[in-house]
Parts: sequence; structure tokens; C-alpha cells
Amino acid sequence: VGTVTQPDGTYNLSVPSDATTIVFSFVGMTSQEVAIEGRTSISVALESDAVDVDEVVVVAYGKAKKSAFTGSAAVIKADAIENRQVSNVSQALSGQVAGVQVRSSTGQPGTSAKIRIRGMGSISSSSEPLYVVDGVPFDGDISSISTQDIESMTVLKDAASNALYGARGANGVVMITTKKGKSGEARISFEAKFGVNQRGVDEYDIMTNPSMYYEKSYEGYYNNYIYEKNNTPAEAHQLANDFMLSDKGLIYNIYSYPEGQNLIGVDGKINPNATLGRKHGDDYYLINDDWYDEVFGANQSRQEYNLSVSGANDKMNYYMSFNYLDDAGIISNSGFKRLTTRLKADYQVRKWLKVNGNVSYANSESTYPGDQTGLSSKNLFYLTRIVAPIYPLYVRGADGNVIVDDEGHTLYDYGTKEYPGLDRPVMGIANPVSDLKLDKRSYKSDIFSLKGGADFQIIEGLSLNVNAALDLDLTGTLDKSNAYYGQSAEYGGSIYRRNRRSETLNIQQLLNYSKQFGNHSFTVLVGHETYDYRTRYLSGSKQMIYDKESEEISNGILKPSVYSGYSDYFVEGYLSRIQYDLKGKYFASASYRRDGSSKFAEGNKWGNFWSLGASWLLNKEVFLEGVDFINLLKLKASYGVQGNDNLYYSAAVTGENGGPVTNYYPYADQYDIKNANDKFALEQSYVGNKNITWETSYNLNVGTEFTLFNSRLSGSFEYFNRRVDGMLFYRKVPAHSGFIQYPDNIGEMENKGIDISLNGTIIRTNQIEWDLAINATHFKNEILSLPPEFPKEGYQTGTRIWKVGGSIYDQYVPVYMGVEETTGNSMWKTYDEETKEYGTTTDFSLANDNRFDIGTTLPDLQGGISTTVRGFGFDFSVSATYQIGGQVYDYAYRLLMHGGNNRNVGSNWHKDVLNSWSADNTNTDVPKVNYNDPYTNAFSDRWFTDASFFSINNITLGYTIPKSITDRAGLGSVRVYGVADNVALFSKRKGLDPRQSYSGTTDFVYSPIRTISGGVKVTF
Repeated sequence: VGTVTQPDGTYNLSVPSDATTIVFSFVGMTSQEVAIEGRTSISVALESDAVDVDEVVVVAYGKAKKSAFTGSAAVIKADAIENRQVSNVSQALSGQVAGVQVRSSTGQPGTSAKIRIRGMGSISSSSEPLYVVDGVPFDGDISSISTQDIESMTVLKDAASNALYGARGANGVVMITTKKGKSGEARISFEAKFGVNQRGVDEYDIMTNPSMYYEKSYEGYYNNYIYEKNNTPAEAHQLANDFMLSDKGLIYNIYSYPEGQNLIGVDGKINPNATLGRKHGDDYYLINDDWYDEVFGANQSRQEYNLSVSGANDKMNYYMSFNYLDDAGIISNSGFKRLTTRLKADYQVRKWLKVNGNVSYANSESTYPGDQTGLSSKNLFYLTRIVAPIYPLYVRGADGNVIVDDEGHTLYDYGTKEYPGLDRPVMGIANPVSDLKLDKRSYKSDIFSLKGGADFQIIEGLSLNVNAALDLDLTGTLDKSNAYYGQSAEYGGSIYRRNRRSETLNIQQLLNYSKQFGNHSFTVLVGHETYDYRTRYLSGSKQMIYDKESEEISNGILKPSVYSGYSDYFVEGYLSRIQYDLKGKYFASASYRRDGSSKFAEGNKWGNFWSLGASWLLNKEVFLEGVDFINLLKLKASYGVQGNDNLYYSAAVTGENGGPVTNYYPYADQYDIKNANDKFALEQSYVGNKNITWETSYNLNVGTEFTLFNSRLSGSFEYFNRRVDGMLFYRKVPAHSGFIQYPDNIGEMENKGIDISLNGTIIRTNQIEWDLAINATHFKNEILSLPPEFPKEGYQTGTRIWKVGGSIYDQYVPVYMGVEETTGNSMWKTYDEETKEYGTTTDFSLANDNRFDIGTTLPDLQGGISTTVRGFGFDFSVSATYQIGGQVYDYAYRLLMHGGNNRNVGSNWHKDVLNSWSADNTNTDVPKVNYNDPYTNAFSDRWFTDASFFSINNITLGYTIPKSITDRAGLGSVRVYGVADNVALFSKRKGLDPRQSYSGTTDFVYSPIRTISGGVKVTF
């Protein structure tokens, strides 16, 4: 016990008479033990125990020095996360870590990106990583965590890193560590940023000129009459004009021209006497609208505010925050609002007891319009692209003004005789612009996360850590289809509500023991963990709404429907790990975990998972003494086994957001209760398999890490091989059985490749520092074995083919051979089994029977690059991702390159169709447009495009006001900045976004959002 008696920091101490040593300690400092026998005064200077974040890795159930770590992990610092304007932290991983691929199938604010770590972990089961927040697996919505609360994210990539997570760590682990206080006085930080959202990917180069569209449509009809029906040119000209504007053609005519003349002349061009705009009857006026500009022309807003209070002393550490985000998206009734708060603290109650708590709450509302993917008539991103530039968006009166109905609603053209007598041939009964204003689909969530723990120091070197975490997610869904206009108005509108409660209880008991014997150091961990997940939901719906503005089910009267259900999932695990250190330069680790899962039947519940790892610090060897430019040089290797039990239902079963649905009882037959003449009837809906068990991954990692030239250059090179055995998969069964599939463990697959990370300081002076980082990943996916009943030539599934030696993303499609020069018809490749010769055909049915393996859609190389320059108070950073090679199925481009046939009447064209075959243009690979040819854009390798891209993810420019100025104002620091996210995408074709999926398929999806903001951060 001591008290300060002099300004110079001298202490008077009273100690027991039998004391021989005094231990001096202070928070943030390295403790010192000093012998006091025979001494009357002692002088001690404590040194900081702070270890640079680059030297510490957050690992499973603890931390480790990076130099001693035998596994593979990468750390993303707070500043890299905070710079990203994302509403879901998973999106901040893009381009940051070698071996991590990030894909976003939708730009809807608040949605999670799809993360893959070192390839695809499975075929039918989950390939998603496990998220661990502050040491405890997190099963809540990751969007509930504010990026401003995150201190770091660590991605664990190999078995030595994540085998201790057993069943849930097979696809890698993302460790999120939230902020805590720093020593000293309380610190208050406030940040505000405001910006605008824009569409982040440009539209395809589609036709926007109505005359161009009419002329090309005329050509399709004309070619039909000339080449298919053998009419004379004069006859074909008149028939094409007449048919094009008939009720079987485009129907809408928005040009005015003299009576008795045609819209298209004999030269195939628009009538020079035609003027845009035409009166329709006595009460209406027809003219086209720019659907894209009307929808995406105006910017939406994004605003974010963050407040935190933190501090620490020798007993307590605390961090408290409040965060608010309002992201309006880029289309009507689409956005994400979130209010979060967090209180994190730990307290040294006694020398032998330290307690901690971490409580967070998030209230969010996501207005998430449905059907914003695929070919839905409500998909704004589909219809604005596919609708021809000759159709109006609005209904206009004779004066040309847009009509407003008696209830104040703008009147939109649904193509169902809003203009009397006119039925739009493309997407009739549809106007998503109107639907998005009148319909409503939202998710309101209250998410609570409560964590608490205690560290007991039992004896020197032995501690017990007990943790408990409860995650509670209360989400209410509203899906209202309006009763005013469109398809839903035909049945008076509808209201659907669903309330879901999910809770996860995770409890850990961890016993740690550390001991050093001379040059030998051991750390041993043994523990027990239980994970209990439960979800309950209740839903109901009705049609025919009385009050059209109401959002309550009781307001409807027709087709009442109610449903409820539950799912339970339980995992129990026993774990252990030993880490060994010899002389601070030889390291070894071994871990073992035994998990039992409720998803499997008795006899198959338990799985054993383990890892072995070793590393060697060469820079500490005698033979490298005096090599001053080497700061760290490490060799490492690890091998381990992990399991996966997360089997999805088939692709036909999707959740409310269109994502896969986990099957919690795959071993059991499942039934639906039906009404059979007011008596109970059970209808089997799923065939289970009691013999299925863990999908098992065998992971090898070998690599080197280095730091050179006084830490000016650092990086790593790693080889990985990830083999998956007993893959969870749905086998097909004969149709007469009444079912199409059942779950089973089949085959083997591997992902093998290399990760490279390089970080360098190009310039480092007293005034300026310029850093550059780049990472790259190359991997190959290969099927090693398949069940013997699978065809040797390959198992066809959709457009893919699975065969030994191939990839799960190998494409099996007809091969396009260009255009037949004399006819302008499409040609495809054929193969004659008897003669063993290749040929061509213009018959697509024959081509479809002659498919070929065109290889995988997976890229050859992918990664990220970032750079930061700091100097004179300024900071400037740029981060980007890239991909080289691979193929992407450009589905949107295919639909835009139709031949004008009757299935595509009224659909827009890509301008590449202007190069279609004609008598004057025979040297082209674009077939002629022809109203009678349904195979002009038939599925083939023609629509597979180079998947390479370069994406500028973030640009940030900031300025920190000099401390001499802020001190006078009583402020710690003030930084003002501008930031832009999703700045630009460069790909093979304008409008093409290869980042949508891992399968190499694009779709009509909610576009990524470009956000440009300005902000200020004040700390005092």
C-alpha cells in the first residue's frame, strides 16, 4: 500500500515484515517483481505492455502473438472498416484478405454479402463462415453490428486456426472484436456523415431511341416475310408495317405522321414526316418515357451518426456507444434504418477475479421490396432494362400531362387498357414503379445481445474462464400488396404478417494453464461448450382489404391463412488445445474437439475434429544473425479435420429473402398436416436419411511469413489444400417413389491454391508516409470422386456437369459456332459418336443434345489492392478488388439479344443487335432478327463472357486539424473527410457485374449502391 507524498512520484510504502518482494503493476504496463531484502528505497520504471495490433492475432478462445501463431489468419484494422460506408459489416471484407471471396447478390441496404474462404466448402450444405463476436459464436443478424463499434476483424482460414470451433468452423471463421476503452481520462468521440446514394453499376448499352427500336422491330418482321414466307420486298414492307403496330405486334404507336403513310419507309428508316407523340382517342396522349431516368435519375440520401464514450483505469475498462444509420437505398420503399447501442466493460473485482459484460441492442427497419431479382414483373431492375423505349411509364391526358386519380395517386400505365384498347405485349399487368410506391414490404427487428463472463485466477498459471451469451432476435415482417392498381388489385389487395423469435444461448467453460520450464513454455486449454438455438414463428394473411391504407390482417376478409412453426438446434462440444514454445523460435500446437449435433440421428451425432500445427522463426537462428534487413522470417505448416452439418433444403425451398433454408432435421421424414374431408391426413413432404452424418473437411496449410527492411515490407505466401469428404448432397430417386430426392453423404471434392499478401511502405519520412498493400488468391476446385451410379461421362445438373477431375462449376452447354453466312441463321457445334467427327447444325434441338464441357466459371486470380498516403495532416486512401479470368453467364445480355420473335415482342435490345446479319452485313456473329425464329438467342456458350473485372471499392480523403488549434478549443482531435464507396466497376461489358455470384451467373438484381459522403469526427 502506498501514497504519493511528493510531486516527483515518490511513494511511501508499508509492507509486512516477512515480505521479500514487491510486485509493481499498472494497467497498460508490464509488471515488475523486485526483491526488497536489505533495501530502504527502490526505483522502478514500468514499461508499456502494449503490443502492436500487427503482432497479435485473435484466435479461437483467446489471443496469440503473430510470431508464435502456427495457423493462417489475416487482420483487418478499424480504420479500413470505418472508411467503408456499408450497412452490413460483411461487405467491408471485400478485397481486404487473401483467400476471401466476397459476392453480393443484391445491393439492398442491410443485406449480408456471401463470404467464401478458400473456395467452396460444399455442394448442398452451407459454405458460409462462422462469425464470432468478442470470443463467442454469434448467430444474430450481422447487420445489427455497427462498423464504428469494431476494433478489428480477423479471418481464420485453416484448421489450426478454427478447428476448435468444430461443427461450425469448417468454412472458416470471421472474428469480430469490438472496441474497448483506453487508459487515461474518459474519451468522447462524435462522428457525423451525410451523403447521397446512386446506382453503382451502369445500365447495359440498351436502345433508348424509339425510332431505332421501331426500325429494328420492322426488320425482324420484314425478314420473316421475306425469308420465311417468301413475299416480295414490296409485300414484306407493307405487311411488316401493318403487323408491327397490330394487336399481335408492338401495339403501341407513339408517332404521328400523315394518314395513308407508313411509320417505316422502304429504306427501313423512320418516316421523315413522323413526329414523336400522338393523340390517342379524344382523352389521351401517347409518348414514351425514359423509365431508367425516371427511376434512377434522382439521388437518395444516406446519413450516419456515431457517439462513443470510453476510458480505462487500473480496475476498470469501459466502452459505450450510440449509432444511428439511415440508408435510403436507390429505389422507392427500399432502405435500411438502424439504431444501435452498446455497453462493454470489465472490472478487476479482486486480484483473482475479473468480470466482464457486453450488452448491445439494435433496432432496425429494412424496407425490402420483394421480387427485385429474376424475371418478376415487380422487379424494377428487370423491367426498366427490358421494356422497349416506345412504352409510356405514365398515363397522360389529351393535354400531355400525367393523370392523377381522385385519391391523389399518379396514374401509371400497367399495359392493361389504361390507354383504351392498348395491352402492352411486354410485362402486361405490370408497372413496378407504381407497385413500389403503393406496396410495402418491411422487416422490423429488435436484436439483443447479452454477454457476460468471469476470469478466475485459481493458482499461478491456472485460470478458469466462464462465458455466457444470449442473442435474441425479434423480427416482424409485413408484406402488403396494394388494392389500388396492378395484379394485386384484382383480388382487392393482400396483407401478410409474420413474427419470428429466435434465440441462441451459448455457454463456455474454459480452463487455461500456462507454465514455463527454462526454454520450454506450454499453454493448455480444455473446455466445454453448449450451443442452443431455437426459433418460433407465426404468420397469417388475408386478401380483399377494406381500408386500402391499413396494414393489419384483420382488415381483410378473403382467403384467411395462418401458419406457425418452430426449429431447434443443439450442439455440445468438448475441446482441448496445447501450444508449445521452445526458445521463442520453435512452436507447435495441437487441438481436439468432439461435437454432437442434433441434426443427425443417434449413432451419427458425434464427430471428432482436430488439428496439428508447427512454425519456425528462422530469424532467431544463429545462421541469420547479423542479417539486419530481416525482422521476421517464419515457416509454418498445419493440418486438421473439421465438420459441417448445415444442410440446406433443395434450391426450390427459399426463405423470405430468397435465400437457402437450413434443414434442422435432415435425418427424419417430414410431413405436412392436410385436411381430407375434415379429417386429418399426413402428406410426406421430405424423405430423411438416418445414416447421414458429418461432411468432413481435411485442411492442409503450408506457408511463410516475413517482415523486412525495418518493417518496410511484410507479407505471406501460403499453399492450401482443402479436401471435403462425404459431402452432404441430395440424391435423385425414381419418380415412381413419389419423391425426387433424399439426403446422403457422397463423393469428395478439393480446393487447392495459393494466397499471397504483400504490405509495403514506399515512402516513410517525418512528414509523409505512403503504404501499399496487395493480395492475390489462385485456387482450383476439383471433384475427386462421385458415387458409382453417377454416369462416368458426368452428372448433369442444370447447366453444369459434375465429373471426376472437373469442377462443381464446370458448364455443360451447346457451343455457338457463329452465323451461317448465306442465311443469317445461328449455328451450333455437333459431334457424331459413330464417325467421331465434329460438325455444325442450325437445328437448336439437335444442338441441345450435343452439349460440351466449356470449363469452369471460377476465376484464375482474384484479390485486392489498397494504398494510403498520410502527410501534413492529410490522409488519402484507395481500395479496390480485382478478378482475372473465369467465365460469367451474362443472362441479361442474352435476353437483350433476342431476335424479335413473338416471345420477345416489346422487349428492348442491346445495341449490339444493330450488327445483326443482313444481306449487306454477312460478316458478323450476330444472327439476323426474325419474328419467326425463337432460337436467335438460344442458350449456349455464346453468352459466357470473360469474368475479369476491376472494382474501385473506396476512396477516402481526410484532413486532421492541427493539435495546436484543437487544443485551444478544448478538443482532442478533429478530422473532416470525404468518402466514396462502390466508385467504379470495369468489366468486359458495360452493365455486366461479375461480382453477383460464385456460380458465374448474373441476374436482374438490385444494383450495388455508390455512396458519396462528407463527414466530421471530433474527439475530446
